[in-house]
Amino acid sequence: MASIQKRPDGVWRARYRDDAGKEHARHFQRKVDAQRWLDEVTTSVVTGTYVDPKTAKLTVGEWCDLWLVGYGTRRASTVRQATVHVKVIKEHFGTTRLSAVKPSDVKSWTVQLRQTYAPSTTYAIYRRLAQVMGDAVHDGIIPRSPCSRRTAPAQGQQRPYVATTDQVWGLYDAFPAHLRPAVLLGAFVGLRVSEAAALRVSDVDFMRGIVSPEIQYPSEPLKTEISRTPVPIPNELALLLSRNVETFGATTVVTNEIGRATSPWAIERAMRAHRGDVEGLPDGFRFHDLRHYLASLLIGKGLDVKVVQTRLRHGNATTTLNTYGHLWPDADESARSAVADVLAARADSLRTLEA
Repeated sequence: MASIQKRPDGVWRARYRDDAGKEHARHFQRKVDAQRWLDEVTTSVVTGTYVDPKTAKLTVGEWCDLWLVGYGTRRASTVRQATVHVKVIKEHFGTTRLSAVKPSDVKSWTVQLRQTYAPSTTYAIYRRLAQVMGDAVHDGIIPRSPCSRRTAPAQGQQRPYVATTDQVWGLYDAFPAHLRPAVLLGAFVGLRVSEAAALRVSDVDFMRGIVSPEIQYPSEPLKTEISRTPVPIPNELALLLSRNVETFGATTVVTNEIGRATSPWAIERAMRAHRGDVEGLPDGFRFHDLRHYLASLLIGKGLDVKVVQTRLRHGNATTTLNTYGHLWPDADESARSAVADVLAARADSLRTLEA
């Protein structure tokens, strides 16, 4: 319902009611301006881009605070990461109205972020802004998001460093005895550091040779169902892991100095302290890089992408290929040979016809 009325003072009053029955009104000096405003409102309602004028005044900072409250239902570590990202977003856009943020503003902001953060971190913060803006659209606060593929910065993915087998064993020997199982779990089982720190003795079937990760540090469920995929291990690895269990008698496979559960930070500290003891390892080598060694090992043995995906517990094969596609051997030669075979067959058929 909409109408235009002339007030006693000569001002034209345009008003309408939204779907919730709430009345909105504006005043204009000319009737034509009032009609134009109502036409714009009507068009936005029909096209689904209508936004309540009052909610449209929300700033990015105000909406981020509201958004974080709703996001608080996620696991604590996920909320902490989102809070860090939101803090960066508010530093730049905090006082800006949501409806005023343009795609060009987002692009220039990502350029500034690249001057402070690594490309992967810049992309993660941008994706958080896109998530926040997308939820604002879903709530009807803004008609469309300023974030799109056109505004997205490069992800900045780098090829992972792949340690040699000698370097992996060098790390194993350099680590304190109570943390050595972590190296084995990273390099030969493919566990992430939070999974390795929390792996319980009950999660390992030493007789059958199966590791079944169920939780991550401190005692939270794994994020995805694929992460709970059981991983088969050889008897030799099961024996190495069981020795630490027998020595320290703890409930977790990886322990601290006195046989109690350890933490991801303790494992990463050991990595930083001892990676320099291994010739050739880069300064930035992390525990997660041990997973890259496992991927390289499996690919080098001729296993296909689906097997590697399953062993690394990736959500899909695309992730595996994007990260490790370059490790599959003889890719160039295989492609060259495939084309050469077709050309050779063509040449043979022509020689047969000529004969």
